[in-house]
Amino acid sequence: MIGEDGNMLGVMSTQAARAAAEEAGLDLVMVSPNAVPPVCRIIDYGKFKYERTRKEKEAKKKQHTVEIKEIRMSPNIDTNDLQTKINAARKFLTRGDRVKVTLRFRGREMAHMNESAHILTDFAAALEDIAMVDKMPKVEGRTMSLFLAQKKN
Repeated sequence: MIGEDGNMLGVMSTQAARAAAEEAGLDLVMVSPNAVPPVCRIIDYGKFKYERTRKEKEAKKKQHTVEIKEIRMSPNIDTNDLQTKINAARKFLTRGDRVKVTLRFRGREMAHMNESAHILTDFAAALEDIAMVDKMPKVEGRTMSLFLAQKKN
């Protein structure tokens, strides 16, 4: 049992704890129900709830969600265009996002899928200083995809 000022009141029965809370004009809140014996505290429950939600909100602000950014290309991409896409991917990776590099095939390009796989491997090789291949190139219908993630330092 913990009192309203934060002092330890010791182990006591539930009725005695309720009486002490009633006497103080506050609520009896079970702070740690899994402890042996359970830990209760005499506090204002509304204030307790408010502070708990504020802490949760603050923790949520600090966490960073990892997004997946997609970069789409065609198999007949020029070297300068490829370099522009690599620079965009570098920017996404330094922000902490994962990058999905997609090679889209249309029409007769479908017959030459295997010859175009080197574009994705070149893309990964250009970013190997800051990124690692998360998922190897995989063909799904008309697209070939590769996932890159930031290297762990």
